[in-house]
Amino acid sequence: MNPTLVLPELLLTAAIFVVFVTDLFVPEQHKRALGHLSVLLLLLLLAFTAFQGALGVLYGGVYLVDTFTHFFRLLFPLITIFIIWLSLDYVATRLRYGGEYYSLLLMATLAMVLMAGAGELITAYISLELLNFCLYVLASYAKHDAKSNEAGLKYIILSVLASAVLLYGISYLYGITGSTTYTEIARALAQQGASPGLIASLVLITAGLGFKVSAVPFHMWAPDVYEGAPTPITAFIAVASKAAGFALVLRLFSTALLPAIDIWAPVVAGLAAVTMTVGNLIALRQQNIKRLLAYSSIGQVGYLLMGVAALSSFSASGILFYLAGYAATNLAAFLCIVAYQNLTGREDIDGYAGLAQRAPFLALGLTTALFSLAGLPLLAGFTTKFYLFTAAASQGYLWLVALAVINSLVSLYYYLRVVRQIYIAAPENTARLAVPALGNGVLAVLVALVVLAGVYPGPLVSIIDVAARALGLPG
Repeated sequence: MNPTLVLPELLLTAAIFVVFVTDLFVPEQHKRALGHLSVLLLLLLLAFTAFQGALGVLYGGVYLVDTFTHFFRLLFPLITIFIIWLSLDYVATRLRYGGEYYSLLLMATLAMVLMAGAGELITAYISLELLNFCLYVLASYAKHDAKSNEAGLKYIILSVLASAVLLYGISYLYGITGSTTYTEIARALAQQGASPGLIASLVLITAGLGFKVSAVPFHMWAPDVYEGAPTPITAFIAVASKAAGFALVLRLFSTALLPAIDIWAPVVAGLAAVTMTVGNLIALRQQNIKRLLAYSSIGQVGYLLMGVAALSSFSASGILFYLAGYAATNLAAFLCIVAYQNLTGREDIDGYAGLAQRAPFLALGLTTALFSLAGLPLLAGFTTKFYLFTAAASQGYLWLVALAVINSLVSLYYYLRVVRQIYIAAPENTARLAVPALGNGVLAVLVALVVLAGVYPGPLVSIIDVAARALGLPG
């Protein structure tokens, strides 16, 4: 066993303690510096991880350090850096205890990396619960806001129930296979046929994980939590925790549960169809932009589940590519939403009337992000959808791809509602908005990434293909 394999995880753990301890000595009026410190530590971690190429298996398969893990070692800290940047003004003006806020973000990042690398069910479950504990606190962090308290309470009650269901499914699977290690489970399932116990286990595990990624019908927590949580945390839940959920799903289904694919693939395909349809249809009626993005996010989960149902090396690459493009696009959208909320206090869609006159670059960034989510050409959303839909079609899921295309057209309507407010509706107030230079700079980077992934995805796809091959899937 080579302990240096987990140096990035150990360094991230050390960064958490550095921020926690530094917070004890920083006056309240200088807590913003802890955000900058967190970004600096994450940038150093990224630089170290990028040049750390050692791969291997730890603790008898409990933790896997391969290119798949390595991809998420880079993606999750990068997402957290952007979340911290869009949190700086929000935390300074609306929240207290900034040190704990940034420390919890770092701790959640560690949990997500561990979820991606877990090669054993109990390790994956503990990592998932560590992430959930961080999100419970962060969702209710605005403790003087009734909506934030409600969001945290709903999240913890429903999530605990889902965790119990997931753990029950894990215990069933252990009883059937005699192991919690992914490779041993796959070996045992390959020697067994379908049984009532296996079907029950798969149903419970699918339901538990379905809640974590907000798949229909396990999605009811998402709109209320998205609306009530502090907006940067809404972005974190929508982007980072969703990517972590699918990292766990991909690893689990492609390794441990692959021999039972004939049992679970039709169920996942059905969930994909229902999820993308329900998410997009309910989004049509939303008046709050955070709730709209919540249902939009549910629709995007349907597309990702389509890739899981059509599981292959091609579709795994498609899922990873989709997650990367989705992350850049949603971060750009939420940066605009946070900046506008900081300046006006508005989060209703009607409140965006005339944004193009008041903050032209903010309007351009939000419009670009919304069009990318809709899947319009030359943007990340189109390229990632095309890649993922092609992968699903190659596995024979043409009906599901056709439904996904129809849902993408439906989604364009509710995104255009927001764009109409931005560019056509008359503003209630014509005063220009002073968006901070840092916000405009970060938005420029994110918009550039969205466009680059749409017109020149080759380098990113090459990296992703290497990461997906670590799963050992055929085709």
